[in-house]
Amino acid sequence: MGDQPRPAKKTAKNRRKSASANEPEFVQLLNPGGQRVDHPDYALDLSDEEYRGLYRDLVITRELDAQGTALQRQGQLGLWPSLLGQEAAQVGSGRALREQDTVFPAYRELGVQWCRGIDLLSSFALFRGVDLGGRDVAADRFHMYSIVIASQTLHAAGYAMGVAKDGAVGSDEGEAVVVYHGDGATSEGDFNEALIWAGVFNAPLVLFCQNNQYAISETNARQFLVPPSQRAAGFGVPGILVDGNDVLATYAVTKSALDRARHGEGPSLIEAYTYRMQPHTTSDDATRYRDEAELDQWRAKDPILRYRTWLEAEGLAGGDYFAEIDAEADREVRKLRDRVISLTDPEVSEMFDSVYAEPVPQLAAQRAEAVAFRASLDEGSES
Repeated sequence: MGDQPRPAKKTAKNRRKSASANEPEFVQLLNPGGQRVDHPDYALDLSDEEYRGLYRDLVITRELDAQGTALQRQGQLGLWPSLLGQEAAQVGSGRALREQDTVFPAYRELGVQWCRGIDLLSSFALFRGVDLGGRDVAADRFHMYSIVIASQTLHAAGYAMGVAKDGAVGSDEGEAVVVYHGDGATSEGDFNEALIWAGVFNAPLVLFCQNNQYAISETNARQFLVPPSQRAAGFGVPGILVDGNDVLATYAVTKSALDRARHGEGPSLIEAYTYRMQPHTTSDDATRYRDEAELDQWRAKDPILRYRTWLEAEGLAGGDYFAEIDAEADREVRKLRDRVISLTDPEVSEMFDSVYAEPVPQLAAQRAEAVAFRASLDEGSES
């Protein structure tokens, strides 16, 4: 970055506990009022450009996600899982990644995908139903969305074990692996098995739990008695609880965990304490299990509002910059919307093209049957 790192000003007294007695004790560098908070274990000193860049990521991510909901409501997508409220968790962790790191997402990680510079159209095409999201995941180092809850945790653990076996750790150039999942995933066997394997084999894996308070309609209280970050110790893995609505704290905590992993110091579990402001997906009715008062409490902790307040107080950005970012976000949204709507439905035969490396008779027969059935539908519509 062009600017030199600068010390943070107007820093509150050193403390580790969150401001509200109703919240858990977590790592926090920026409180909901937009005041900087020191933490003895997670110092952060970025350049002015990097600080401003995080705001840009937060705003653009929110607007692109909102367009996903709009496109679904307009019949352009079959489904959309909104990340509204979770932008800081995704942007902070996404920007902490290095080029050589590998990501295993769940199905809501649009912000991480944006930070990695990967074409977002693949995710929208998946929810439009025109393909299975096909990309070169080896080149992208960003694997496919995983709809089956927690299944990606085992995929990531196995991949990270391979990284360790290949000796691709032990220095600043080492490869770290991060897997994203929700609080609901921690109730699945796959998650617990992934922790066992990652711990025993000292895999360079960071499990990033976005605890957005609900596994669809089930609250944390009905999922577990001990939070995920505390349960990690039972597997011999460090667990860290971070304010997931604080982009600076999320960045610092994730960077530390990734550095541990790449230097061969083993796995970590990060629990980002955040909130899903929208329903689980556009097919969910969240009014059946939560009320407006709860939403109001979390609106006061909005990750973008608190970060903007801090940028203004520090003199890092002003009205012209914020207007510029809003205009850029609008351009990104319009460009993406046009591309999504322009996506065409695939031919029925295309679903058979990449099933096997070499053709097999059974698949050829199934393909012919599907093509004939599709043709019969077209003939029927013409008569």
